[in-house]
Amino acid sequence: MKAETFFKELAELCEKLTATRRRNEKTGLVSVFLKGLRREEVSAAVPLILGWIFPEVEKKTLTVGFSTLSRVTRGGRQTTLSTNPLTILRVYEYFNEMAEVSGSGSRQRKLSLLESLLGQASSLEEKWILKNIFGEMQHGVNEGLMVEAVAKAADVDVEHVRRANMLMGNLGEVAVIALTQGGKDLDEVGIKLFTPVKPMLAEMSYDLGEVLAEHGGRTAFEHKFDGARVQIHKQGLDVRVFSRRLSDVTNSLPEVVELTQGKLKVDEAIVEGEVIAVGRDLKPLPFQDLMRRFKRVHAVHEMVDEIPLKLYLFDILYLNGRQLIDEPYEERWKLLNQLCESRYLARRIVTSSASEAQAFLKEALAEGHEGLMAKALDSLYTPGKRGKKWFKIKPADRLDLVIVAADWGYGRRTGWLSNYHLAAVNPQEHGFDLVGKTFKGLTDEEFKEMTRRLLSLKVSETAHTVHVKPEVVVEVAYNEIQQSPHYRSGFGLRFARITRVRDDKSPSEADTIDRIRFLYERQFQQKGRLLSRETH
Repeated sequence: MKAETFFKELAELCEKLTATRRRNEKTGLVSVFLKGLRREEVSAAVPLILGWIFPEVEKKTLTVGFSTLSRVTRGGRQTTLSTNPLTILRVYEYFNEMAEVSGSGSRQRKLSLLESLLGQASSLEEKWILKNIFGEMQHGVNEGLMVEAVAKAADVDVEHVRRANMLMGNLGEVAVIALTQGGKDLDEVGIKLFTPVKPMLAEMSYDLGEVLAEHGGRTAFEHKFDGARVQIHKQGLDVRVFSRRLSDVTNSLPEVVELTQGKLKVDEAIVEGEVIAVGRDLKPLPFQDLMRRFKRVHAVHEMVDEIPLKLYLFDILYLNGRQLIDEPYEERWKLLNQLCESRYLARRIVTSSASEAQAFLKEALAEGHEGLMAKALDSLYTPGKRGKKWFKIKPADRLDLVIVAADWGYGRRTGWLSNYHLAAVNPQEHGFDLVGKTFKGLTDEEFKEMTRRLLSLKVSETAHTVHVKPEVVVEVAYNEIQQSPHYRSGFGLRFARITRVRDDKSPSEADTIDRIRFLYERQFQQKGRLLSRETH
């Protein structure tokens, strides 16, 4: 049997990854490293290389704050008497212990564990342990590249690895299967009840005619709700509800559980839908009100009357042991339609007429919804993938951006982090590029809450600015996209203002620089362009 792999070897791999910008070279380095691991090390090494620490589906968190890290690093490391070098599995065990600590005295216990771990680490190992804790690896290896590296290491089709990952939500375990059992066993990975599946994603469109043409002249349009996407797993009376980020939110949504138990006429199923908050007039409430329900873990039943919810189902992925993701959308809809009353389904039409779709869009907006979804009738359900089989149709341009830093306010906002640095995903650099700043859109209470939240994510600070782990996603409205010499992206948002916090979205789901470039160019369909101004 191979000897255990030292954590130093993983740290040295990360150094090599940082030193090259070539994707193929990064893939090769990770591939060779994975092939050299023991079986039980693979599932730990994959998230450690990615900077996740734990598999996505587990939703464990270290909750080690900046102040705790500062106490450890500011005081200097005290090397322990241990002569045994840190291994990958030992580092992973330390992280697990930290994640499991809770209750009274947990902060001091976490501090002790962290001091013990860093006390055994070399300076290079400490560097990459801390980068894992911050989730800031900055070596250019994201989930997509890791999928390719696993496929290369196991000599299997990359699509088999990608699909298994979307179904399991645990790339480390997928890597174990691929490396030890091969492609055949990967192909047998399927949907399991109470293991959430990554949701299928949609492209954005602003042209109903374009959508109809893309879908062969006829498509299904559904109301797009200003709510939170949920995936509901049911087995008898046992019901679990998961968010689009695969978090278990069952305890926060008792009425959704009760509705599923009573109205979904089936023993085993996985269905997908949208939850919205409604007022006493049954009109949709703002998204922020809904998020108050999703975040509530105590006294939930007091909120049921204060912020009632409505559930609209729009898809079914699994039915009584039968996996449905490889069935056409129209067949899945027919099955769903047979299982519950129409009032619990998303409103939809199937049409070839752009004018009929436009009227349906106006109806959705009049009812307080966001817009429409357009779904090709023959579309299979592809977990975690974005494509033109599904489109989002909204009447106004808004962007989902990530807060990467914030400035301290002055005047009435003294003591608050209130000017937010907004960034879009740069897929080429595997990072985030600034596209603007804003202090508009939040209430005083929201400024206070955002200050508390960002300080818990702090990674560094200057006299005026706090730099944070890129974790908070916000929806930003704007008047215009302009060229900007001030930002590396080359773009800046005019009159940016935050419209809501997107706690349902991960940073990787934020809008990209490529989309901002597309929107910038699209502006000139209605506007003139100065001939002296070069396009980006």
